[in-house]
Amino acid sequence: MTIAIHHVRLIDGTGAVHERATLLVRGSKISAVGLSNEVRIPKGAVRIDGRGLSIIPGLIDCHVHLCLGGEPDVVATLESEQPSYTLLKSARHAKATIDAGFTTVRDVGSRDHSIFTLQQAIESGVMPGPRIVGAGLAICMIGGHARFIGQEVEGTEQVRKVVAEQVAAGAGVIKIIASGGVLTPGTSPDEAQMTMEELAAAVDAAQQAGKRVAAHAHGAAGMKNAIHAGVRSIEHATLLDDESGALMKRYGVYMVPTLSALATTAACRPGCGIPESALDKAKAMTKRHRASFKAAHQGGIAIAMGTDAGTPFNYHGDNAQELERMVAFGMTPMEAIVASTATAACLIGIQGSVGTVTKGMDADFVILKGNPLRRIEVLRDRDKIMGVMKAGRFVSGPLVENR
Repeated sequence: MTIAIHHVRLIDGTGAVHERATLLVRGSKISAVGLSNEVRIPKGAVRIDGRGLSIIPGLIDCHVHLCLGGEPDVVATLESEQPSYTLLKSARHAKATIDAGFTTVRDVGSRDHSIFTLQQAIESGVMPGPRIVGAGLAICMIGGHARFIGQEVEGTEQVRKVVAEQVAAGAGVIKIIASGGVLTPGTSPDEAQMTMEELAAAVDAAQQAGKRVAAHAHGAAGMKNAIHAGVRSIEHATLLDDESGALMKRYGVYMVPTLSALATTAACRPGCGIPESALDKAKAMTKRHRASFKAAHQGGIAIAMGTDAGTPFNYHGDNAQELERMVAFGMTPMEAIVASTATAACLIGIQGSVGTVTKGMDADFVILKGNPLRRIEVLRDRDKIMGVMKAGRFVSGPLVENR
C-alpha cells in the first residue's frame, strides 16, 4: 500500500522547509518527496490532504530514563519497587513518548537489563513505543552518582568487564559517569568521578564492540576527562568553561543539554517531595546551565536534544518542552527541530535510516496541525498531533483511526 500526503508543509530535518509538498510512503520507506506538481500519486494510493498541516521527522530524545516516572524522589521510588513493576511503568512511559511524536529515544540508564526486554517487545509489535537505543546500567565509580541505576566499578580491568557485560546484554550505547550529580546524595556535580584510566578503558572497550560512549558530566573537570578519554557526547555539560567548550568543538563531541531536568527540579518549592540536597543543587546550577547552553550554541558545538525524562516532574510524553527551552535560550525553531532530528540521529549513529524526511529513509514522521516554525509550542500540544508514523505505520494520533 502507498500512502500519499499532498499539499503539506514539509520541514525535512535538514534545515529546509518545502511548502505544498507531496510525500509518498510505500511499505516502511519514504519512496518519493517533492513539490505537489512534481510527484505523481499512483492509482490506489491512500490520500491525505495536507493543507494546513506540517510534517517533521520523528523526534529523537537522546537522554531518557524510562524506568523513572518523574516522581519527586525518584531514587526512593525506584528502590521501593519490584523490578517487574518498574518494567510495567517503563512500558507506559514508552507509549506516552511515542504518542508525543518521539519515535526514537536513547535510554542512558535503567535499574537493570529489562530495558532490552522492553525494546524487544516494541520491535516485535507486542506494544507501541519508540525505537530504543539503550545503555542498560550506567557505569560509575564505587559510591558514585547514578549508582541506583548503575554498576559500580573500580579499576580498568573491571571497567572492561562491565562494558562487555552491557554489550552482551544488548546495549546500543555505553553510559559512563564522569562527575557527581544532582539526584544522588553525597555527590557534588563539580567533582570529577572515575579516573582518566577508567574512562579511557570504557571508551576503548566500547569502541572494540562498535559502540559509542555517552558521559554524564556536570562540572568542567569531569567533562575534560571524558573528552580526553574519547567519548561521543557529554550529557548535561552544565558548568561548561572555555577550555571544555573548546575541547568539545575540536574533537566533535556532542552536547546533550537536558535543560528540562534542572528546570523542572529547580522550579519546585521546599516541601514538594524532592530531597533537599537535590533541590539545592538544582537551584544553584540553573543559571549556569542556561549560560553553558548559550555558549555552546554560539560557539558552534554540536547540540543534540535530550530531556533526562523521568527525573523529578520531568515527565515522559512532555519531552517537547525541551525544544521550547532551547528556543527560549537562543535557538531558532528550525535549529531546535534539527537538533531533535538530524543532529540527534547523527549522535546515535542512525542517520542512515531516520532523522530526515527524505527519499529512501524510514517513514518516521509527525503530522501536525499548524506551523512549529512560527510557534514551537505546537509540538507540545497533543491536540495538534494528527498522526505519528514509525517505519511506515501510523502508531498514534487521529489518523490511526482512519487507516
